[in-house]
Amino acid sequence: MNYFSRNARILIVIGVLIVSFFSFFSFYLTGTYNHLKNLEADLGKAGLEREEVITKKVVGIDGHEFIDPVQRLKKDKNLSDKDIKEIETKIKGSQVVLQNSFLTITTQLMLGLDLVGGAQLTFQALTAPDVKEINNDVISGLIKIFENRVNASGTAEAIVQQVGKDRILVEIPGADPEIVKRRLLKTAFLEFKEPAKLVNAKPGEAVDPNKPDDLIWFSSGITGKDLKKAQAVTDGAGNWLIAFSLKGPAIESFGRLTERLVGKPLAIFLDEKLISSPTVRSAITGGEGQIEGRFTAEEAQDLAVQLNAGALPVPVKIIQERSVGATLGQDSINKSLTAGLYGILLVILFMIIFYRLPGVIASFALLLYTLITIAIFEHTVTLTLAGVAGFILSIGMAVDANILIFERTKEELRAGKSFFNAIDAGFDRAFTSIFDSNINTLIACFVLTIFGAGLVKGFAITLAIGVLVSMFSAIFVTKTLLSLATKIEMFRKPVLFGVKI
Repeated sequence: MNYFSRNARILIVIGVLIVSFFSFFSFYLTGTYNHLKNLEADLGKAGLEREEVITKKVVGIDGHEFIDPVQRLKKDKNLSDKDIKEIETKIKGSQVVLQNSFLTITTQLMLGLDLVGGAQLTFQALTAPDVKEINNDVISGLIKIFENRVNASGTAEAIVQQVGKDRILVEIPGADPEIVKRRLLKTAFLEFKEPAKLVNAKPGEAVDPNKPDDLIWFSSGITGKDLKKAQAVTDGAGNWLIAFSLKGPAIESFGRLTERLVGKPLAIFLDEKLISSPTVRSAITGGEGQIEGRFTAEEAQDLAVQLNAGALPVPVKIIQERSVGATLGQDSINKSLTAGLYGILLVILFMIIFYRLPGVIASFALLLYTLITIAIFEHTVTLTLAGVAGFILSIGMAVDANILIFERTKEELRAGKSFFNAIDAGFDRAFTSIFDSNINTLIACFVLTIFGAGLVKGFAITLAIGVLVSMFSAIFVTKTLLSLATKIEMFRKPVLFGVKI
């Protein structure tokens, strides 16, 4: 226990290094990696086939059995859910760092539209009977709904912005245009209806809930606007359905409606199409229920996204769509990596020449800083070219704190203090300056994040993460390694610190 307490700081540094390294890099036998890449291609083809079927299929109305191409592939290739998750999260979109006949090392940074390509669509808002003019309020409402649907889909770093008076530009990195269209254009107007009468009913004929198409329905007044939350879930048998909860006065209205319809069907319409007509067995007074409609997993997720985002306030049409290629993006990535590599090497060279032993330690801390930062980027940030620029800029800022500390330490050594006391005093005296300068940078990043456009936000976020990690690497890592080095007698020489006494 005493060993761990005495060496807690160095153990933390080693732990952070190990976690960052294995969090950023993935290691595979080359044969295994090539096999998973082939499976990724097969899954991609099956996914495209499924999207085509879902796009053409009317939700819940098609009576034909839906055979999921992805599930069929899983059965044919004997793939488990773990294998699918491995391919989706580690192989798909990964970048190969090192590959030979035996070992393959990959990373999986999330790259923006300008680097990896994706979908770019331009929508035009159209007038409607109740909306005679497309103004800024209408466009703002459309942008909000589009953003809600994109964010609910789990897409990061999407750009949704107004272009001209009545147009909206949507850019989503790494996305299929067909999926984007399906999720953004669906109006998803949900409405609960009750039976009015039978079509061609005979005198005294009872309502048959198993024949909903023979009924005429009228609105109950409860629509998707009354929804509090909708979520795609499965029942005990593995069937997908939508669990929903209502809000406000609709809870009481829904309770009275279901109480009145006990033993009768309650119809659920989506965009004027009947998707379910369950028989009410008892009054539902809690404002919660489920929508059944023979949904696939994709349909259920899409519907939940659309219902939570709300219906589109006006009709829209696509006036331009294209898939953005990644040829220029890959060229930009290569140039950015080259610039970053040269920048790190020049900074390391400068630190070693001017600060000697502390410069070597600061260089190691800089490499650790780089690894930690890109490991954080891999799980939190979609990197655009502007974001890469912010990261490269933060590399130079990462050693700024080290320079302040080392200069203070040299002053303390010249004043005659011991190495241990000089290092502690150097860090203590430099901390205020480091903290103040980094806080000012973070304030600027915060303002850019709040008021800036998409690319500016990417720059600000990566720079802010870099500044925070640089404080840890300079104040904690550098001090730990410098204190450890000076415990060795051969390193306790003023000349190694660039000081002549």
